[in-house]
Amino acid sequence: MTAALKTTALNKVHRELGARMVPFAGWDMPLHYGSQLREHERTRAVAAMFDVSHMLVLDITGDDARAFLRMLLANDVAKLDADGSALYSCMLNDDGGVLDDLIVYAVRPGFFRAVVNAGTADGDLAWMTAQRNARGYACELRPRRDLAMIAVQGPRARDLAHAACPATRVAENIARFHAAGDEALWVARTGYTGEDGYEVMLPAGDAERWWRALLAAGVTPAGLGARDTLRLEAGMNLYGQDMDVDHTPYEAGLGWTVVMDAQRDFIGKRALASREPRYDFLGILLTDKGVMRAHQTVRTARGAGELTSGGFGPTLNASIGLARVPRGVSPGDAVDVEVRDRALHAQVVRPPFVRNGRVLVHA
Repeated sequence: MTAALKTTALNKVHRELGARMVPFAGWDMPLHYGSQLREHERTRAVAAMFDVSHMLVLDITGDDARAFLRMLLANDVAKLDADGSALYSCMLNDDGGVLDDLIVYAVRPGFFRAVVNAGTADGDLAWMTAQRNARGYACELRPRRDLAMIAVQGPRARDLAHAACPATRVAENIARFHAAGDEALWVARTGYTGEDGYEVMLPAGDAERWWRALLAAGVTPAGLGARDTLRLEAGMNLYGQDMDVDHTPYEAGLGWTVVMDAQRDFIGKRALASREPRYDFLGILLTDKGVMRAHQTVRTARGAGELTSGGFGPTLNASIGLARVPRGVSPGDAVDVEVRDRALHAQVVRPPFVRNGRVLVHA
């Protein structure tokens, strides 16, 4: 018997606004509200909002919270030297494979907040709990399903959020990849679109009021479809496609997130030190007409690679993708992509394709 889909605090509003709802990672989520393309373009030009309450907010507190996270993550939370600072990291298994990618925020001494992906949330919590228990760290892991999460993204996102929801002004003067607020209302200047904006964690009971206020201020509701094309243009990885347990961060273009400090051990470190990367991770820009998709073969002078993500990039008016390719393939190289039994010409590029509304790559 199929399990019932979980719903966010905004489910009723999505349906009221005519969203096309689809199953995603066990949740009933909006794919779009009539036009995925319009939602994408509004994010790049003005501002859009996304219900990301299916993701899990997890509070890690206690005397050993920092030490625990330094052991758990490939990036080093020792970098979080001020309240409100944020860190992006992969969480690895013993073989160096990626269990998940997440953001960790330093709330205050002895208190960190992490946001993990919806599809991996249960497994992440079980893994974290097991590692804490096995090593005896004195810290508590508290899932925060009492919180909703709304991402407001775009060049005017912060100004519109301040006008519609004055409480967001707590983050008015923070730098990117920082956050401000308290346990109940956390406003982070982070996102998954390549645009500026906020990701707001707030009590689930307040989510509908906030959503309607943002809507009245001119912020466009957007769904999973636009979120995917935006993140692809921004060169941001999707767990389960661009990274997974079978590949290390180095094979997912995330080597920059790994800190191999001799003074610190972390889960997966030994495997990374001895496991030579098999692939490079780069962008693909299709120069022929067509649309690339995940799992299509990329033919290079050094052998075959594979698209991990692919689609149409509205800002570029071209098909783009992310791919694992043989070592030694470089930006500027010409390749072919097998699309529906046809070999289409493409060019290797270095992502991101678009950042802050600006196209960064050209054929």
